[in-house]
Amino acid sequence: MTIAAAGTRPQRAEGRGHLAAKLFDGRTRIRELYQEGAAKIRLPDTFDASMEAVIINTAGGLTGGDRMDWSVDAGAGTRIDVTTQACEKIYKASAGIAEVATSIKVGAQARVDWLPQETILFDRAALFRRLDVDLDESAQLLAVEAVLLGRKAMGEAVVSGLFRDRWRIRRSGQLIHAEELRLSEGVAALAARQAVLGGQVAFATLLYAGPLSEAYLGKVRPLVEGSMGGASAWNGKLVVRLAAADGFSLRKILIPVISALRNGAPVPKVWNL
Repeated sequence: MTIAAAGTRPQRAEGRGHLAAKLFDGRTRIRELYQEGAAKIRLPDTFDASMEAVIINTAGGLTGGDRMDWSVDAGAGTRIDVTTQACEKIYKASAGIAEVATSIKVGAQARVDWLPQETILFDRAALFRRLDVDLDESAQLLAVEAVLLGRKAMGEAVVSGLFRDRWRIRRSGQLIHAEELRLSEGVAALAARQAVLGGQVAFATLLYAGPLSEAYLGKVRPLVEGSMGGASAWNGKLVVRLAAADGFSLRKILIPVISALRNGAPVPKVWNL
């Protein structure tokens, strides 16, 4: 007996992970933990009052039609560092768009550092990524997203495809930061433009929202001097843009900047240079 392939929906990777934390006995503790499908969350031991969460896509990458949803709820007074086990790979899409949606809520006097490792786009990949954050008036956020248009050391290049990145950051319900990025169709030609990436294939955005934005600016600007990038601070937030020739060159700049925005604390252990 044979089964016709026509009209059969390809198997898709789907996952949903949720972590909520509370302050108990002076330490950040689990309040809720939920994981479904390809989404897994692991909590390594820490040696201070904070919590580190490592999110994992057990599908090993994403392609058209796959979807991952992550949510983090940091209760009052908590501190959570969230990272990924490895770089997220977005493979060629034969049909559909891969979607990754992240929702973060940060309570009073709490802080979340959203520190995923780089997203690697392969040629003809299609990805729509969303980051939505709701901050209390006294909360702090550090958010980092880095992208590689192929791995230069592996001889990879992204000629065409689709990458959409949407950020919405709110404080007490008021929008304080919004941005939309779209690279589509002739990605290589678009990235080669001087006003876009100037031919660089690795880039990152870092955003800090909190009372230390002006103080951090003086620490960050010397770190990005001489590179393709810049830093600005206004209205209680600091934004850093970076671009580099490859992933290794980007990390050499990115890691010190992240550390400066973490008061000298290193990046999570799963990162390496």
